[in-house]
Amino acid sequence: MWGRCGCWREASDDTVVGMTTTPTSTGLTDVHDMVVVHRAFRREFAVIPRFVRAVRAGDTTRAGVVGAHARLCLQGLHLHHTGEDELLWPKLLERATPSSELIYRMEAQHHEVEQLVDRLGPALTRWMSEARPAVGEEVASTFYQLRTTLVEHLDDEEAHILPIAARVMTPDEWRALGEHGADEMTPAQLPLMFGMIVEEATPAERQEMLAGLPTPARVLLKTYGAWKYRRYVRTVRRAA
Repeated sequence: MWGRCGCWREASDDTVVGMTTTPTSTGLTDVHDMVVVHRAFRREFAVIPRFVRAVRAGDTTRAGVVGAHARLCLQGLHLHHTGEDELLWPKLLERATPSSELIYRMEAQHHEVEQLVDRLGPALTRWMSEARPAVGEEVASTFYQLRTTLVEHLDDEEAHILPIAARVMTPDEWRALGEHGADEMTPAQLPLMFGMIVEEATPAERQEMLAGLPTPARVLLKTYGAWKYRRYVRTVRRAA
């Protein structure tokens, strides 16, 4: 769900892998797709508070649209983080023991994010059903706090975790991490998640994200999926 098929590329040992799309030749696993995924989280978690605050008091229809989008983004973040918890941290701890302190810090950051998400759940439900400004402000401010915590985590991950993962994980293992959670998304949700991920991707990044998919899925995402996402995002961002 979150990434494409892994592949080998070259890079020096001190390269911050994921900051370039240029292939290299030292046999490291290409982990740049995670940077593309992170870009979507940075963007959506920045704009959601603004969308929430723009909803008029009592406009439960609009609150339902914005709230459903917020929940989709939170679900995507949950699947992304559980994939790391189950498939990434254990391998890094096993194969790169000097990084144990770093991995524990990553896990602690995940826990802090989870606590904020847990706080959001009840408030988001109340706001979607009532569209009360006071509850909306609670949702917006908690989302803002969540994004602040999340960006710190993503910065750490890109600067310190991805270079290690590129060295110690195989392309098949990285592919499994990218595919984690796909079964928990509905067919209707998958093109929306993919659209969010590739919205700001460069042409090369977009092509790489599509490259590992079966031909039918690739064609569907480039046609119907792209149309569906454009329609969806116009609705979510209307008058926000």
